[in-house]
Amino acid sequence: MTIDLPDDAVPPEPERPAPWSRRGFLLGTAAFALTPQFVRQDPASAAAELPGFPEDVELYRSVYRNWVGEITASGLWACAPADGDQAVAVVDWAHRQGRRIRPRGLSHGWSPLTVTEGTGSGAPVLLVDTTRHLTGLSLESTDPAAVRVGSGATLEGLLTFLEGHGLGVTACPAPGDLSIGGALAVDAHGTAVPAVGETRLPGHTYGSLSNLVLELTAVVWDADSDRYVLRTFTRDEADGAALLAHVGRALVTEFVLRVGADTKLRCRSRTDIPAAELFAAPGSGGRTFESFLDEAGRLEAIWFPFTEFPWLKVWSVAPTRPLTSRRVTSPYNYPFSDNVPTVVADLVGRMVSDGAWYLAPVLGKAQLTTAELGLVATASADLWGPSKNTLLYVRPTTLRVTANGYAVLTSRSQVQRVVAEFTSFYRERLAAYAARGDFPVNGSVEIRVTGLDDPADVGLAGARAPLLSALRPRADRPEWDTAVWLDVLTLPGTPDAEAFFRELERFLIRTYDGGHALTRVEWSKGWAYTDEAAWSDEEVLRTVVPASYEDGEGPGWDGARQVLDRLDPHQVYGNSFLDRLFA
Repeated sequence: MTIDLPDDAVPPEPERPAPWSRRGFLLGTAAFALTPQFVRQDPASAAAELPGFPEDVELYRSVYRNWVGEITASGLWACAPADGDQAVAVVDWAHRQGRRIRPRGLSHGWSPLTVTEGTGSGAPVLLVDTTRHLTGLSLESTDPAAVRVGSGATLEGLLTFLEGHGLGVTACPAPGDLSIGGALAVDAHGTAVPAVGETRLPGHTYGSLSNLVLELTAVVWDADSDRYVLRTFTRDEADGAALLAHVGRALVTEFVLRVGADTKLRCRSRTDIPAAELFAAPGSGGRTFESFLDEAGRLEAIWFPFTEFPWLKVWSVAPTRPLTSRRVTSPYNYPFSDNVPTVVADLVGRMVSDGAWYLAPVLGKAQLTTAELGLVATASADLWGPSKNTLLYVRPTTLRVTANGYAVLTSRSQVQRVVAEFTSFYRERLAAYAARGDFPVNGSVEIRVTGLDDPADVGLAGARAPLLSALRPRADRPEWDTAVWLDVLTLPGTPDAEAFFRELERFLIRTYDGGHALTRVEWSKGWAYTDEAAWSDEEVLRTVVPASYEDGEGPGWDGARQVLDRLDPHQVYGNSFLDRLFA
């Protein structure tokens, strides 16, 4: 049992600012992100509290803190298995001791899939940190290309490794500080559909990263040996389909991913198109969201509240550098976004520490102005380079906000309609709240578009779609080939935010109920809102979410749940929230 860590690995307790103070909010998250999350323990104390724990596995006390700090837990026992065999030993021990295992990557998420709020140091929970040792990267094959990656490796590390071999992905999330295991547990995605006339390249997908999995190795229950074992699942196995996006109901140690030749991407930013034109009703003409989708296939709209001009980013495939583009040789090319400017920091400070939430319109305009000026000052309005260098653009130092998230499945021809309907409702409700002196949103609306998880993309006969991916195709709606991702961001603690998000959620569920489109929740974000809290509405948890995965053919929600229960009949992988969700 390794618990006596070196002196330089255990920093002094950091200064803890008062909750929601200006300094605490802007600096606290960065301090926690950069501080090692383990604390040395007395061997005798550890042995007494955790009898029989595998002696060769690192064991320590740890702090858990999600991305925005809304879910925190201190003093939890954690361990860092060196390989799959140690992971099995840890899970078997937890089963015998009546403890629950919570795999942990880099905690870059919002929802309570790992740890629930209120989990105390005495809870029978053991965090399994994959990021210390389960980080291997190796090329599995070259033609077709595949890479073997440990679940604790980072997205940036994976993409850097691929770039070194001339390989890449079509799209991915913007932050590089995601563990691969965490990203694949929640079907992480980027923004990409084929532009008009574009053909998908071998080894690529327009769906989620989970759709690239060829095989995975997980610690699962084996009834014959009456214990947990390591088992490898290939993409054509029925049980494996439930693990491709398991939302925290499993411990996966490594993956083999299908990948393809890297592409050079050009990313152009602009802030000169009014929202009324970009998000106009279908058939309006002009510079619409749909027109850029047809032209390039890859775009994101970032719309700050109470402003009229969104920050639109459009990526396009460009084998050679366009004359006006700046070559980029590394990611994170928007420093004005990653480092909170003084004017924005001052406004945020007044809002969170003084309760000046009425400054939301001023903050929205300040954020837009920062983007407009920053794009010019850093020459980042027109970038070109290997895919990684334009796809990754969010650092841990950015302003941390809470976010809701949904995927609206529809056909490509209906994208402009979905965008227009959603933005119209959002604008109307935001104005109605403001008219009565309430400002529930002070962060941006973010809109992306992806394809669905077509299992044929991996080139393996009999491959199955991830059962619980929001991008899983519907057998009863074959014309649905696209998902519109909708996120609304706001500072944690903003009054009336939950009530506002509940209205948005109800609108999405009511409007996209399976007719011309269907709403699914984004696992890592906020959803199931009551007027007071996220992940709390019983109707959404028990009815809406399960129903969104039923299409009358093949295993739906209940089928996925049955597989996960069979692979973990003792419910070692879970917490109180997952128990409710999968009840």
